[in-house]
Amino acid sequence: MENLTEPDLGPAGAVQGETPALRLFALLELITTRDQLFTLQSLVDQTGLPKPTLHRMLQQLEGANLLTRQSDGRHYGTGSRMRRMAEDVLLNDTRHGTRHAILRGLVDEIGESCNITALSGNEVIYLDRVETNEPLRVYLGPGSRVPVHCSASGKLILAQFGPTQRERVLTSGPLQRFTAHTLTDKTEIEAELTQIRRNGYAEDRQEYLDGLVCLAVLVPNPAGRSNLCVAVQAPMMRKSSADLLTLLPALRRAAESISRLEDHADLGSPESEPIAAGW
Repeated sequence: MENLTEPDLGPAGAVQGETPALRLFALLELITTRDQLFTLQSLVDQTGLPKPTLHRMLQQLEGANLLTRQSDGRHYGTGSRMRRMAEDVLLNDTRHGTRHAILRGLVDEIGESCNITALSGNEVIYLDRVETNEPLRVYLGPGSRVPVHCSASGKLILAQFGPTQRERVLTSGPLQRFTAHTLTDKTEIEAELTQIRRNGYAEDRQEYLDGLVCLAVLVPNPAGRSNLCVAVQAPMMRKSSADLLTLLPALRRAAESISRLEDHADLGSPESEPIAAGW
């Protein structure tokens, strides 16, 4: 039986592995830590591998829909199959039971619906959700999706990105207006992202659904950027935006507990902008 040792990217980002399959995996691992599109030449410069070798590897990954080539024919990004696989890993995580128990405890403490979310493309996907027992509530079960620009979690994750990646996410589709409060102007969105980086949390002020407000915090990731959030949602008939801010300590305690369950090396890259002092 093969010794399936973990691929080693090496100090200079070299793509190494004992088998061709592990070398392909190591290349994917390197690619997914970057927050920008890449070219064949940029990978040659980063890895030191011969251009023909890397070209062949990219062709294999593109043929398997793990990577996709952009319209200019030169730049590559992650493919649909890769994104679906990442979502499935998060949705079917073996730690789901413990993570769900933490979320249940949070809802019992604060009395409003809470969820765990992650960014997928230009949308936020709900990985887990516990509903309040209150009769007035909005149902958004696991697997539900909300556009990034009108989601507290989406804006919080987006605020960590560099300008190039933010631009790519925000221009990958129309910024639809769902309510009178939805931000669709990119200048206004950028201003809010700057404020989010200062605050260390994000709000949805009736931006997706009229009468619904939301507050989100990141699940801390000491390795760098996090792609997990804990958020609370409530109808304005029960909670105002100011009321939700009083729940920040409880949300952060839950996020810290979830953080201890996660393998931080898989959640993000250290090459991102800090979101707030003291995080």
